[in-house]
Amino acid sequence: MTLPPQAANNFRPINAIADIADFIGVPVQSASFPDHILRFRNNRAAATVGLDDLGDAEWVDYFGRFAPLDGSLPQPLALRYHGHQFRNYNPEIGDGRGFLHAQLLEREEAGGRLLDLGTKGSGQTPYSRFGDGRLTLKGGVREILASEMLEALGVPTSRTFSVIETGEGLERNDEPSPTRASVLVRLSHGHIRIGSFQRLATLEEPDNLQRLVEYSLIRLYGEEPGEDPAAQLYTHVVARCADLAASYMVAGFVHGVLNSDNIAITGESFDYGPWRFAPTWDNGFTAAYFDHQGLYSFGRQPEAIQWDLAQLAVSLSGLTREDGLVKAFHSFPDRFKACFDRRFLWRLGLETDDPFVARGLSEGAAGAMIQSAVPIDRFFYDWRGGRTVSGETYASDIWGEIRDLVDRCTPVPDALAHPYWKAGQPCSMLIEEVEALWSAIDGPDDWAPLTAKVDAIRQMGDAHGKPLPAIQY
Repeated sequence: MTLPPQAANNFRPINAIADIADFIGVPVQSASFPDHILRFRNNRAAATVGLDDLGDAEWVDYFGRFAPLDGSLPQPLALRYHGHQFRNYNPEIGDGRGFLHAQLLEREEAGGRLLDLGTKGSGQTPYSRFGDGRLTLKGGVREILASEMLEALGVPTSRTFSVIETGEGLERNDEPSPTRASVLVRLSHGHIRIGSFQRLATLEEPDNLQRLVEYSLIRLYGEEPGEDPAAQLYTHVVARCADLAASYMVAGFVHGVLNSDNIAITGESFDYGPWRFAPTWDNGFTAAYFDHQGLYSFGRQPEAIQWDLAQLAVSLSGLTREDGLVKAFHSFPDRFKACFDRRFLWRLGLETDDPFVARGLSEGAAGAMIQSAVPIDRFFYDWRGGRTVSGETYASDIWGEIRDLVDRCTPVPDALAHPYWKAGQPCSMLIEEVEALWSAIDGPDDWAPLTAKVDAIRQMGDAHGKPLPAIQY
């Protein structure tokens, strides 16, 4: 199917995955859906890839019926991978209700990087096992909210590109059924994950493992392989994942399922199932009702991600001397701390050249939030730009110590210029509001509250200014 001329002028399709398509996935077809009701289209994201001029009918054809995008993949690929799920190795997984639909390049002014359009709820694949390959509409709505909120808070994240209601009724054990169905498309900087490497290592395919390393360096990191490509790639992944872990903590976000098949080697967060934002800085707060041991609780997320990185090191160990992998692996804690301090200051709209001040502020403020149970979003809103705060909430001595550290920092230019900082209330996304937004849709089919919330989230993101650039190391 050919794009309309106005879209084709800015659209830059690519089929980079063809380099490794013989082993990374299997060709599949989308399910046929009885209906296609466009519920969400991310025009802001579409503008970065030259697809914002599509009419709604064309949009549905490409992202509901999955007509091929000219110049990209001729047929969708369900990606193959293994993974540790709650620390138990599972070789029976892969894209069970999604596939890679297309690849494209960002506009140069947006960065020019490779992007994947991947799906969720697009039908059964060889890896569906006993699943129906579908996504509930509530699941699609939750992905919109998670990805929009994370993007606004500077977290490196996939973006929800499209949600289309499909007219099916689904049976689910964890929500009233039959429930409405949807198909989602996400935009991300690659769907290669730690589990992709684990599969090849387990199947003893070193040649393909080496090809995957080289693809990842060239296509995802824009680097030519050097003398030791495996160690080269692993160093990148450790650094990016340390930054991801830090960004989760500063955002107050709990992913819920940090299995190794859910960790992209670009360090970009994706696949939002049982996520939640923590109301307060509670290290034991969990998102998934089935995480009985708190393995992926708020405070254990850095540990969980580093554990997954250890599995990647094991998978790469046959391609390189282990000392390079070990060195990179053990750099994770220091990298995490540096990224945590950097992101903490960014959210506060402050800067300092003194690493001891940055460390004392981020660590001390987290401790003060634990001790006082001040809501996370409230703290960052109140202290933004180093502004003066008073009242009973911050009356204890520990907050006096935080004030001393804040005063040793410098507000970034225009830290408080946006009207958001004068509204008096932070934009949050706690589970009660998620449920209320869904109830409006599920009952009277009222989408206005969701639209208004997305607008509010984006205003908050604008108020924070430019997101931090990718971590340098």
